[in-house]
Amino acid sequence: MGSRVGVVGAGYVGLTSAACLAHLGHHVVCVDNDESKVEALRAGTVSIVEPGLPELVREGLSENRLVFTSDPGALHESEVVLLCLPTPMGTGGTADLGMLEDALETLSAVLPPDCVLVTKSTVPVGTAARIPALYGLASTAVISNPEFLREGHAVEDFLRPDRVLVGAAEQDRESADHVAALYAGTGAPVLRSDSASAELAKYASNAFLAVKLSFVNTLAELCERVGADITKVTNAMGMDDRIGPAFLAPGPGWGGSCLPKDTRALLRAAEASGVDFAMVRDALRANDHQHAMVMRKIRRAVTGAVDGSLSGARIGVLGLAFKAGTGDLRDSPAVAVARQLAHHNATVTAYDPCVPGSGGPDLDGIRVMNDPYLVAKDADAIVILTEWPEFRSLDWARLATDVDQAVIVDTRNLLDERLLSGTGFTLLGTGTARSSGGGWT
Repeated sequence: MGSRVGVVGAGYVGLTSAACLAHLGHHVVCVDNDESKVEALRAGTVSIVEPGLPELVREGLSENRLVFTSDPGALHESEVVLLCLPTPMGTGGTADLGMLEDALETLSAVLPPDCVLVTKSTVPVGTAARIPALYGLASTAVISNPEFLREGHAVEDFLRPDRVLVGAAEQDRESADHVAALYAGTGAPVLRSDSASAELAKYASNAFLAVKLSFVNTLAELCERVGADITKVTNAMGMDDRIGPAFLAPGPGWGGSCLPKDTRALLRAAEASGVDFAMVRDALRANDHQHAMVMRKIRRAVTGAVDGSLSGARIGVLGLAFKAGTGDLRDSPAVAVARQLAHHNATVTAYDPCVPGSGGPDLDGIRVMNDPYLVAKDADAIVILTEWPEFRSLDWARLATDVDQAVIVDTRNLLDERLLSGTGFTLLGTGTARSSGGGWT
């Protein structure tokens, strides 16, 4: 028999957690203060782009194991309550816990005395330990159970995780067992720790991925300068099992809702503790530099000079989401580059399969279309910023007939010369001698 679980927050993490826990046999009440979102979810309508999530929500509703409500009082019989609230970047790079704190104020009057409270939101080290005294929950066990969900793979990651991390104080071991039991149906290994270690592990994981991505983007720049090929270099690196092939693909930078804020939060925590985490600081700087590198390449492609003016140029952009498989535009490097193009007075027309065409105001000067072929109209260059696989299947010969200059700046190395053979396009990829469009002088 499943547990009675409450989930606070029906955002990306909360909705995935609620739907997946219901699928695993638990009875889940998901609370969100957005009435319109709650009504839509009750009808089985999911606005988040995530493979398999709408189906799991409808399954939970039809089997009466998943309930959506805006009333926190509905949690009064919950055995475990998961806090899945946004913790966006606040002043100075620290996490803004405002929404979490508001929820805790409300929950302190609602939760049953034997309920286990779980921080699934990404929170600063020490948060779980501070909650009981601060919010009148002295008798409530607070467990850290960070999420490690990848957008575009969240359902898969929840139901088949590579690990489940449960952090708790020694006196809360029984409560930690209850939280671990929620995942019994996944067959995943459960790692036990104190709550501070679990909280830090979340930040450290995302910051490490950010460092790896900045490393490969800087390596790609070096490849262009010395005549090497980044794909061949990373293929050789990835075969070393100490390194692995994941996160070795160059791009326009890294972004999304987690990596930027978590990397900055880890850096701020280190600084506050007197630790000089220089490599994390440099990873952030390298990521900012990557946007400038892409702009230089676009200028070169359009004008023939890395410092050429883009004023009046028409740029067709393919991809706005921070990565393929999601419609998330938060801290998207694709959006950052597109905005820079618009800022430099280029006319930017964009398409992304998960971003609806603009029927109203532009996105900071970016005109979003609902047809990928429309971005080529009189374009001086086409720029690929998100690695959507379907871009490979476009009729590139057709696109070539509509552009003004047949040049593609492929920041993701999604295309290849063979695919474009006979179209007339010149391809400028990332991390090869010809990627810079004629050198760096």
